[in-house]
Amino acid sequence: MSYRAEIIAVGTELLLGNVANTDAQFLSEQLASVGVDVLYHTAVGDNPTRLTEVIAIARRRADLLIFTGGLGPTYDDLTKETVCRAFGVELTFHPEIVEEIRQYLNTVFGAEAPACDSQQAWLPEGCTVLHNAVGTAPGCIFEKDGVTVVMLPGVPRECRYLTERGLIPWLRQKHQGVILSHDLRLFGLREPLVQEKLADLMDEAVNPSLAPYAKTGEVMLRLTAKADTAERCEELMAPLFWDVKTRLGDYLYGVDVDSLEQRVLQLLRERGLTLSAAESCTGGLIAKRITDLPGASAAFLGGVVSYTNGVKAHVLGVPEALLEEYGAVSAPVALAMAQGVRRITGSDLAVSVTGVAGPDKDDRGNEVGTVFIGLAAPDDTAVRQLALGTGRDRIRTLAAHYAFDMLRRYLTDLPIY
Repeated sequence: MSYRAEIIAVGTELLLGNVANTDAQFLSEQLASVGVDVLYHTAVGDNPTRLTEVIAIARRRADLLIFTGGLGPTYDDLTKETVCRAFGVELTFHPEIVEEIRQYLNTVFGAEAPACDSQQAWLPEGCTVLHNAVGTAPGCIFEKDGVTVVMLPGVPRECRYLTERGLIPWLRQKHQGVILSHDLRLFGLREPLVQEKLADLMDEAVNPSLAPYAKTGEVMLRLTAKADTAERCEELMAPLFWDVKTRLGDYLYGVDVDSLEQRVLQLLRERGLTLSAAESCTGGLIAKRITDLPGASAAFLGGVVSYTNGVKAHVLGVPEALLEEYGAVSAPVALAMAQGVRRITGSDLAVSVTGVAGPDKDDRGNEVGTVFIGLAAPDDTAVRQLALGTGRDRIRTLAAHYAFDMLRRYLTDLPIY
């Protein structure tokens, strides 16, 4: 069975901008992985009248409605009551839920469940209960008049838990057959250009389907197929995958990997090589990202955050004459930083970043977003100059992306630039 879904987030705090609607993003990614088409995202405040209006619209255009939020114990948590009233479904009491809530609170807080928490034990008659082991609000699923209704707590940790442990397995069981996905990761092409290169494939692809997801500096393509077996899914996806790979070339850096740094770590370990980093404007972001990964110690030896010229000169050994002649944000200094950290750590490879993250130009007149990335290897050295625009956090994130991509290209014998 193939669903058309609408995600409805309930909570006035979402409309005020106090809380980001991360549940909707997470749910969309999870639903896409099992072949559910998410057609709409809606946010509505804690108001029964407006929620009823939203339900009336949603049930006409989608057959899977997923509500997040409004399942707590307080007076304004009215999602269940409003949804059940709209669908003409009665609420029934589940005493086992009260016991689960008490056990949870006793374990986490060492306290008895207050009386108001019993309202969370009233659930739609005949529903499938999604038991919550990480909070007090259970989720539920019921079907009425050709529409499947799912209610999940809005707390992100609880929403994720019930989605992964309850909703997704339920949807997989409903679908007779296998749904298989692969994530294709790209760096170096903006989403509009990716869509331009793949427009006809995206328009024509049904099974398998091809959907883009953009992040800062990156694009992910999710390739999904539905069939009777996993082997048949792979057969369906293979021609489309090779067509995508042919069109995107070396911008495609990995399949079913989470990040550029994960791909770089894989390559370093495969080749038995070690890495170090010298960072200025990125302030240790490269080191953080790679050491966030399990097993990083097998390849990453360490790094130096050389934010000042004094550290560049006295720790990394960058010649003061270079700093005086070219300035800290320059190709010669980037290269000397990479060579310096490689020398003092004894690593096989070293990468460096120096640049202007803003908000102002540097003392040499370099524009905000000017970044130099250096690479030092036993057989080669290279420097790349970038113009990354504005926005301090964005510049730092992109600079780290480009540093990892430079390493990825070197390790796979691709052109660095």
